Amino acid sequence: MSDKEPKGEGQINIELDDKIAEGIYSNLAIINHSVSEFVVDFISVMPGQPKAKVKSRIILTPQHAKRLVKALADNVHRFEKSHGEIKDFD
Repeated sequence: MSDKEPKGEGQINIELDDKIAEGIYSNLAIINHSVSEFVVDFISVMPGQPKAKVKSRIILTPQHAKRLVKALADNVHRFEKSHGEIKDFD
């Protein structure tokens, strides 16, 4: 079996290059949707600056958006179980 073939049913060999692995900081997300897709813009807002820049845009199908919501909720729940409740700024 080659390195690029899945090792088992339902498994995917995912590659992560160095630039993507660095990540991009975002402290604001804006979400829009149409009938066929969700668009999530990740933005970095600097204090005292009148402008902000979209750092990354992710486009998802509605099905993947719903899976992402569930995955985030599951991870927030596990985080809060280990580290305590995340306080909101409101």
